[in-house]
Amino acid sequence: MRVLLALGGNALAADDGRVRPQDQIAAAQAAMKCVADLLTRDIEVVLTHGNGPQVGNLLVKNEIAASVVPPVPLDWCGASTQATLGFVLMQALDDALAGGDPQARSATIVTRTLVDPDDPGFGKPSKPIGRYLPKEEAALLVEHGETWQDRGARGWRRVVPSPQPLEILDAPAVTALVEAGFVVVANGGGGIPVVREAGGLRGVEAVIDKDLGAALLARTVAADVLVIATDVPAAVLGFGTPGQKAIGRIAVSAMRKYADEGHFGSGSMSPKVEAACRFVEAGGRYAVISDLDGIIDAVAGKTGTVVVPDEES
Repeated sequence: MRVLLALGGNALAADDGRVRPQDQIAAAQAAMKCVADLLTRDIEVVLTHGNGPQVGNLLVKNEIAASVVPPVPLDWCGASTQATLGFVLMQALDDALAGGDPQARSATIVTRTLVDPDDPGFGKPSKPIGRYLPKEEAALLVEHGETWQDRGARGWRRVVPSPQPLEILDAPAVTALVEAGFVVVANGGGGIPVVREAGGLRGVEAVIDKDLGAALLARTVAADVLVIATDVPAAVLGFGTPGQKAIGRIAVSAMRKYADEGHFGSGSMSPKVEAACRFVEAGGRYAVISDLDGIIDAVAGKTGTVVVPDEES
């Protein structure tokens, strides 16, 4: 079995949200113990991850240094965090496998994802990133070409496009390494968004949703199962209400119906549900939304929210 395991960016931070180096290392070590458990059961694992907190840190550095050096573009931030988090995960996996399988090897691919330059998202940037700033500080970054919006009492916040991922350009390298027996970390943060133009490929100031990127990567590398690891054991109906109910095994059409009815809002669960549905609709065996605590059962489709094809429901 080949599994695409998607780790949220907050899964690589402390429980209180801090992302000091030691916090990220400790979180990665906990996650890679779960991956090691899968590998000992002869399950192939491909890893992807979020990078929101880590990119947020780089944006703070941009803001502080904006009057001294030009801000680093967002595609560069994505590339930097892909490489850094890949390194951290590889180190943690080696530690988790110490004394175990000496043949297990890992690799990180700095991964580009193609988007459409005419994607509607470019016409109306809406994805908020980074921290809130006073108007005067935001104005300096606007001079550098960034888009900031007045968010009222909390201040100004940067917004960027969030286009749909179309193709993972470095997938052949990922697949070749997987076939050679490597545990591959790829497409972090949804991938570095690039567009095609007359001169070739160009990175763009945008953020691809990490869960949608994970679904595309899972399909591209022919994963049997997509597991989206989050901080709750399952998706729920009526979240935050006395009658909230966890969703277990469910047909993809029924999950789509719940999504269309607005049960998941526009928060962090909505893109996870969309990613799970896309993967199954494209031929995946099933997709699971769950936490890492029961990773073995999640991969087996025995726990969490398990989205399956209609004919298997």
